[in-house]
Amino acid sequence: MNDIIEIRRLEVMTHIGVPDEERAEMQRLLVSVLMMPSQNFDGLGDDISRTVNYYQVSLEIEKLAAQRPRRLIETLAVEIANHLLTGYPLRKVSVTIEKHILPNTECVAVKVERERH
Repeated sequence: MNDIIEIRRLEVMTHIGVPDEERAEMQRLLVSVLMMPSQNFDGLGDDISRTVNYYQVSLEIEKLAAQRPRRLIETLAVEIANHLLTGYPLRKVSVTIEKHILPNTECVAVKVERERH
């Protein structure tokens, strides 16, 4: 099975950064998620209850990001991946987070992949 649901560059606001001054103000991050559902798309029967509701996923990612301050975008990426694997019928998830913080760069990004065991 290679069926994938993808959310690209969801804008989230959060308090994040190593120095206290950086965490003081909310920052914009971009979150991309690749979700490999437990069930192949062929068996969905055009029924949303049989698939992953990507709108609901986006709301949960936004809420999770805003929940509390963090120092590392790596921490947030792992939390999102674990949350999605626990809450949805997924066999694998990949989370990429982009942070626009360094001068002379497009962004800094981290990526985690997790599988259901």
